[in-house]
Amino acid sequence: MATTKPIKDRITALKAEFDALRKDKESLLVMIDEAEVPESVYNSNAIENSTLTLKETEKILLDMEIARDVSVREVFEAKNLARVMGYVRNKSQETEINKKIILLLHQMLIGGIDDNIAGRFRTEGEYVRVGTHVAPAPEHVERMIESILTEYTSDFTTYFLDKIVKFHLNFETVHPFCDGNGRIGRVLICFQLQRLGFPMIIIRDSEKKEYYRSFDDYRDDKNTKTMEKVVSLALIESLHKRITYLRGDPIIPLSEYIKKHSKSAPAMTNAARRQNIPAFREKGVWKISEKYIYDGANRSD
Repeated sequence: MATTKPIKDRITALKAEFDALRKDKESLLVMIDEAEVPESVYNSNAIENSTLTLKETEKILLDMEIARDVSVREVFEAKNLARVMGYVRNKSQETEINKKIILLLHQMLIGGIDDNIAGRFRTEGEYVRVGTHVAPAPEHVERMIESILTEYTSDFTTYFLDKIVKFHLNFETVHPFCDGNGRIGRVLICFQLQRLGFPMIIIRDSEKKEYYRSFDDYRDDKNTKTMEKVVSLALIESLHKRITYLRGDPIIPLSEYIKKHSKSAPAMTNAARRQNIPAFREKGVWKISEKYIYDGANRSD
């Protein structure tokens, strides 16, 4: 499977607009990225069954007290992942993805939580299972990671999104670490996108069912379509958000837009989920430019 031409065309058009608008506004993009960190951390940890809410994650990252007792581990997981994301944002332009970077990111993520496994791949006797998938034996891990890295970095013809998706599916299939595989894998997607001049994305806990299904589809049938949909929609949404801010448009909740223009809430919400309108989420709330004109048929690009 491969990303369809209509999706490629939408991404190309949005990327061109994003690049044109971002000139002399890098400080605004940094602000958007930094403001998005708690939401990114919350969603990635929630996919791994963290009990922290978004509000609790925000407070932890701001070193504020929260109303209930939470485990020290969950506090470290939130703070460490935020640090990893900040590192990726600042360093992704300096080097291509490689084994050293992957191990460093894992050290940053798991360090202080379990130093015995931080910053190294699984070794003899360390087996992991994800649902019904038993990951490859530890003696094969390093070779398999080197293989998927070589495939990714030496492929100059495959569409960038298809390359990133296949890398992520293979990385998670190998499951090279004793812990932290999913969070590192999603961070690596952002690393790869940023190296290509795209913004970071959020794979959301609310979409976990489809995200997990994409791994089964790949392992069972080598079908990459499900993951391509997850990642492409996340990327288009991220571009819509940043373009709206870069334009300086007034931003309102989608619910307010629907009420103001007497639109069908189900139709508009469905259009937002499909990214057929330039809507985006902040703290789980759909928002859109107040200036957007919706005629019920037009796409956002």
